[in-house]
Amino acid sequence: MNLVRKIQDLFGTGGKLTAQAILTTRHLVPDSAGNILAQDGVLCREIKRDRRKATRCVTDAYVALLVDELQASEALHSTFKYHDSGTGVVAEATTDTALGTPCGEARDTGTQIEGATANIYKSVATHTYGDTFAITEHGLFNASTDGTLMDRSKFAAVNVGNGEKIEFTYQLSVAAGG
Repeated sequence: MNLVRKIQDLFGTGGKLTAQAILTTRHLVPDSAGNILAQDGVLCREIKRDRRKATRCVTDAYVALLVDELQASEALHSTFKYHDSGTGVVAEATTDTALGTPCGEARDTGTQIEGATANIYKSVATHTYGDTFAITEHGLFNASTDGTLMDRSKFAAVNVGNGEKIEFTYQLSVAAGG
C-alpha cells in the first residue's frame, strides 16, 4: 500500500469525488456598428475586462437534484445551461436558490461543451444588456425561468451600459478519488 493510500485510509479521505467551479467574465463593448472594441478603442473584437473567479458555491439544491437523478430509473435530463446575472451584494451560500438581485433581463442559453478534458463541464453564454448595471453576480440554472440554481458566483462589479455585453464561461471540473 502506498503512502497516499495509507494517509487516505487514516483520515477517511480516499474515494472522494471532488469538484471545482470556475467562472470567467469578459466585458465586451460594441461600437455603433456592433463591433467589439478593446478598452483603448481600437477595433479588434477584444475584451475590456477579463475576470476569473474560482467559486466554491455549488448549491445544496443542485447536489440534491444530482442525487435524485442518480437514483432515478430514467434520467431527468437536467440541462444546466441558462445563465443569469444580477446586482446582488450578499456573499454566496450553499443554501442559495436564486440570485440575490437579478437584473431582470431574460436568461441566456449557454452552449454546453466539454472543457479541456473529459471531466470538465463547460457552458458559455453572452448577455447583451438593455440598461446600465453594476453586475456583481452570476448564476447557472436548469431552466429559462425559475428552475434549480446549480452555482452562484459573486464578484467585483462589472459596470455595463446599454448595449454592452458580458461573456460568462462557467466550468465545473470533477475529479474522481481513489
